[in-house]
Amino acid sequence: MCRLAMHMAEDAKKHMQEILFILKKEYGAPTTALAHKNPLEMLVSTILSAQCTDARVNIVTGELFKKYKNVNDYANADIKKFEEEIRSTGFYKNKAKNIIGAAKKIASDFRGNVPKTMEELVTLPGVGRKTANIVLSEGYGLIEGIAVDTHVTRLSFRLGMTKNTDPVKIEQDLMAQVPKTEWRNISNLLIFHGRQVCSAKRPFCSKCALNKICPGAFKIEKYR
Repeated sequence: MCRLAMHMAEDAKKHMQEILFILKKEYGAPTTALAHKNPLEMLVSTILSAQCTDARVNIVTGELFKKYKNVNDYANADIKKFEEEIRSTGFYKNKAKNIIGAAKKIASDFRGNVPKTMEELVTLPGVGRKTANIVLSEGYGLIEGIAVDTHVTRLSFRLGMTKNTDPVKIEQDLMAQVPKTEWRNISNLLIFHGRQVCSAKRPFCSKCALNKICPGAFKIEKYR
């Protein structure tokens, strides 16, 4: 690596350290807001959370988890009934297909246990790296990468952590800047900050603890 590239990499790491320090001071170490008791529930909740609020998902799974207690319950579910049970989370047809399909594959290929590796998880219907990272970290306490959702994508770009828009490339950029011990934290912190302050259309830049080090500060915010 040339001297200029090394200098830029070090600057990026210092910038990330500042971001982590400030966000941890603001929020501590937040965990997922999705209610779950085991990796299977984490998997189902994460699939349901696509384009849906965690609050709505928790309402739906509050009843769902009483009825569906194991992989076989999902694998043998009537898809039409299941669609109705998750309808309020949006995109319910595709989500129902993926959850039931994932359950069938877990039952047939993984002895009824949700896989514990990235390579195996991404073979399940409806599971990409983001979902797999969440299941591994929140369901098993295993850290293989950084979960990149819409909040992480938005904030990473605004904060100057990446110039990419592809989630996989964003994840690679973040992993190069963030110590592995903080991979779970950075995802949860950015998600929490994205919900509380740095919203998509109207971020609260004037109230943001990061506004002095954020290259995107005050470029989007409309005066309130």
